[in-house]
Amino acid sequence: MCNNLDDNNIERLKKGQELFNKKCDFVLSVASLKQLPLDDRVEIAFAGRSNVGKSSLINALFGQRKLAKTSSTPGRTQQLNYFNLDNKIYVVDLPGYGFAKAPKDIVKNWQNLINTYLVGRANLRRVFVLIDSRHGIKKIDEEIMNMLDTAAVTYQIVLTKIDKISEKELNRIIEDTKNKIAEHTAAHVVVLKTSSEKNLYLDELKAEVSDLLE
Repeated sequence: MCNNLDDNNIERLKKGQELFNKKCDFVLSVASLKQLPLDDRVEIAFAGRSNVGKSSLINALFGQRKLAKTSSTPGRTQQLNYFNLDNKIYVVDLPGYGFAKAPKDIVKNWQNLINTYLVGRANLRRVFVLIDSRHGIKKIDEEIMNMLDTAAVTYQIVLTKIDKISEKELNRIIEDTKNKIAEHTAAHVVVLKTSSEKNLYLDELKAEVSDLLE
């Protein structure tokens, strides 16, 4: 029985690696819902507080240093950036929420765009909500999670920058995260952990994405 489970997981990881070895190209930046591409394939999205490492994680997943633009300035991603993976999946880099360095009216427009997108995108299979492992889930993350609960959009927590904390602290954050997501109806029960800088545990995230094609 255990061997079968191990074999199944090995196969999952293999499929995930194969998928992310396929060609992935930038498609377009969406500033309004009228610009959204056709919903003719599976779609996943990455969300998180400003400077949580979304773009760095996307680049690490695909082994491309400049696929998604990175910046030390919070709030650089101001639109929905679409990437086409093997003509099977749209990968969407959402604007970072939180302390974005932009005028309030622009921030409000981003928020309205994201809210409407999340509620109305029928082919959106999962949102990966990135949480800095050094800080855990904050109030603003809870707000996004509540919004996803209301929209009935399945989301999964991905802890980032795990190379920056001790194993003991990471285990504490994981347990705390599990306790918090138990209160949310649309949250996936499995908490993922990653490090873009050290390329740690990326295969597990790849496998989760690949599973969505099944």
